[in-house]
Order: sequence, then structure tokens, then C-alpha cells
Amino acid sequence: MAAPKVSVVIPVYNEEAVLPALFARLYPALDALAATYEVIFVNDGSADRSAALLREQFELRPDATRVILFNGNFGQHLAIIAGFEASRGERVVTLDADLQNPPEEIAKLLAKMDEGHDYVGTVRLERQDTAFRRSASRMMNAVRERITRIRMTDQGCMLRAYSRDIVDAINSCREVNTFVPALAYTFAQRPTEIEVAHEERAAGESKYSLYSLVRLNFDLVTAFSVMPLQLFSLSGIAIALLSLTFVIFLAIRRVAVGPEAEGLFTLFGIAFFLIGITLFGIGLLGEYVGRIYEQVRQRPRYLVQAVLEHKDAVSESPKQRQMS
Repeated sequence: MAAPKVSVVIPVYNEEAVLPALFARLYPALDALAATYEVIFVNDGSADRSAALLREQFELRPDATRVILFNGNFGQHLAIIAGFEASRGERVVTLDADLQNPPEEIAKLLAKMDEGHDYVGTVRLERQDTAFRRSASRMMNAVRERITRIRMTDQGCMLRAYSRDIVDAINSCREVNTFVPALAYTFAQRPTEIEVAHEERAAGESKYSLYSLVRLNFDLVTAFSVMPLQLFSLSGIAIALLSLTFVIFLAIRRVAVGPEAEGLFTLFGIAFFLIGITLFGIGLLGEYVGRIYEQVRQRPRYLVQAVLEHKDAVSESPKQRQMS
């Protein structure tokens, strides 16, 4: 069975409202490519009719469509990992189902890979999000880059292209919690970024709440660096030295001035500050311990309920059919 040139992996979670529009735009965009392709939809435990719509699309285009149905919600990045493990293409493109990144932009990523790049990230032009979300994203990007040394201008854009070698390297990792674009960056030899269009969500609502975004960035930082622990250790040393200096100052002052009741609230303020720092450090340490705990349990990262695929199908684009 010949492998397709391009695999497109699309995680789906409660996207019933937008899937028909996605189908109507995705397949013509891929048909316009001079390459064989496959589309792998991974239904991440949707509670709406997403699975039924994916089944209908598979029946309409079994030559180009494969569907993986999870038996629960395991998260976007594990859905992408499942798509990577099922993919057969020489190049793999990831795309969100919400149509905020137009499928027509896939051709730009593949053209950039033709220049010799093994990983193509994207930056959203005229981002159609709230001002708060844009500013929070910029702040988290800056923190992540300083801590992990992973340079991604726009880490929230899932429209990306990967070479087969990078996908195979990602598949060899057995991490429970990971951030796929960052992991790919660590394996890439010639990464690059291009600008792509960004549209308002065609239908439905974003599945990422503020808590989910904060949670994602905690996972990203703790998965790729121990610098937060090192910074906390250095902060502890610095605070200990300052505290020692302050205690010596208070001792000298007590000898020189005598006992003072007015400084009690100052001591309370300092104590509460130090307690807050300590609790933050315990929580940070808990993040790393939690990752170790999830990893050593060695439970399956995801469970597949069913796979819809036509074993012998590799879709050819109209251009390629004309060429042959």
C-alpha cells in the first residue's frame, strides 16, 4: 500500500456546528494539491453529534478519510499524538477543526517545507481574539521562551507542518503530558515560521477557558525545563540571606533602642510574604511530582473505541490524476 504524501491530523471535540463547513473547505483545498493525501480526524470523546458527522464524511470520502474515535476525552495533544501514530504521510499537518485557521493555508506550509525545512510553525495575522487573550498569550509566550529556550512566536496556533522524521521521533516518546509543537521544535534541525490568515470561529465556542490556558502553560514549562525549580532554589537562598540580615538588624536595634511593639505588624507582613513564597514553591514542586506520578503509573495515554478506515485507500488530487 503506497503511503500518501500528506497526512492532515484534526482533533475534534464537540464541533458539530462547524464540521460541515470544515468538510466543504478542507477537501477542495487538499484536492488542489499535486499530492496524495489522507485526512485523519480524531474524535476526542465529543458529547454532541461530531462522531456521527465524522462517520458520514468517512462514508462519503473513504478514499481520503480516516476516523479515530476515543472512548473518552483525553485532551487535544493526545488526540494529535494518536493521529501521528496512525499517519502514513511523508509530511504531517495539524489543523484545528474550528476553521479559525483556513485549510487553504496548508499549501503555504507545504511550499515552505519544499525549501528544506523539517518543521513549519505559524503566526496568526490579525488575530481574531479578545484583547485580553492576545495580551495574555504574548505574556505567556515571553515567559515560556525565557524558561524553555523554545522559540515559538505564536504557540496557540495549531496549524503546523512536520516532516516524517519528526513525527516518528514524537511517536517514540511515551510522555503522558506534552505539548506537541514544543516537542517537535526540540527535534527539528531546520525549523521556521510563516504568517497565516486567522478568521473568527465559524460556529460554536472555544474549548479553552482561562484555567485551561494557564494549565497548558504549566504543562509546557514543567515538561521542558527544570529552571522554575532552580529559580525557586535561588530565590530561597536570597530570601534566607535577607532574612538573616534583617534578624541581625533587629537584634542590634533592640540593644540600641530597646524593645518595640510597633514592629510586630512588620514581622507579620514579612512572615506572610515568606509563607506565600513557600506555598508557591510547594505547588511548583507538586507540578513536577505530579508529572512523575502520572508517568510511573504507565496507564494507557488514550483508549480507542473504533477506527474507521479503508485499508487500501490513498487519495489522489485532481491535479495528480491529470498528471498520471
